[in-house]
Amino acid sequence: MHITIKNVSSKDDIALTAQLGREIWHEHYDHLLGPEQVDYMLEHFQSVPAITDQISHSTVYLLAYWDGEPAGYCAFKPEKAKMFLSKIYVRNVFRKRGIASALFDQVQKASSGKAAIYLTVNKHNDSSIAVYEKLGFSVADQVVTDIGGGYVMDDYIMEKAL
Repeated sequence: MHITIKNVSSKDDIALTAQLGREIWHEHYDHLLGPEQVDYMLEHFQSVPAITDQISHSTVYLLAYWDGEPAGYCAFKPEKAKMFLSKIYVRNVFRKRGIASALFDQVQKASSGKAAIYLTVNKHNDSSIAVYEKLGFSVADQVVTDIGGGYVMDDYIMEKAL
């Protein structure tokens, strides 16, 4: 069994990433946020137009495959001094196989010369927080962000110094 990681560049790659987003977000976030907020966030942040726009503004998306089957994805955006890890998601059936770590390794390589990598994570997303802590992140701050539609994101900002 092995992991392959591919840069998202084509329309088909973007469509596959959006499809994975719908699957993973609903299986992981419906109980935390409710399906209505998940649908809203998917439309605004993980739809084909949203991903296409993000890529055109310097966000890098990577797809991970497990023996050729789509298993997850991540997205990151370089900033002046830090790298923003925007997303890292793995399908339930492929968790605990090193896929998140393999994706994160790619983010770390792309972060050469940066002071840190940071991310936001829902304060109640205990399983993801535990993974990030295992990867060397710690809570640096917290933020509540109005994302429109009557919804907010109540997040920790976690950071890993490089």
